[in-house]
Amino acid sequence: MTHDAHRVIFVRRGGNMRRVMTVTALIAAAGLMTACGGSGDGDEKERAGGSTAASSSEASSEGEDKTYEVTLEVGGEGKSSVYYTLGTNSTEQVTLPWKKTDEMTLNSTERKVGIIVSVVPGPVKLSNGQLGAAPCSITVDGKKVVEDQGGAEGKHLCEYTIH
Repeated sequence: MTHDAHRVIFVRRGGNMRRVMTVTALIAAAGLMTACGGSGDGDEKERAGGSTAASSSEASSEGEDKTYEVTLEVGGEGKSSVYYTLGTNSTEQVTLPWKKTDEMTLNSTERKVGIIVSVVPGPVKLSNGQLGAAPCSITVDGKKVVEDQGGAEGKHLCEYTIH
């Protein structure tokens, strides 16, 4: 074969490869739409402002932001460090007992996934003279959702996922 013949074969193969890649990309896009639940019919109705199978009251309550009052507490006596996650991560040197209350507003996506709040108390002197974790608790909207008695045994943290 001549040099020009190689070029023609390469160009033809390249053209076919482009077609194969285009077809593959279209198949992958269709698969993604199917996996994401896009059937086409309901999507067009939603874009046109029509109703789908989900009721409008469900959609509106799912899409709303919701605010929670979250209280973290660490018991015990003396001074200790406290590491907590309440919207952001923080560490403080505190005098026990310690309490922190804050409001957290979650959007619909955060509520579906959940947001973790936690408190990790530092060591305190226990009644037997040993060091151990201070007791902790988390309260959400007035309801105690997690409590750890602390001590030398146990998890040594309080953690809860808000939905």
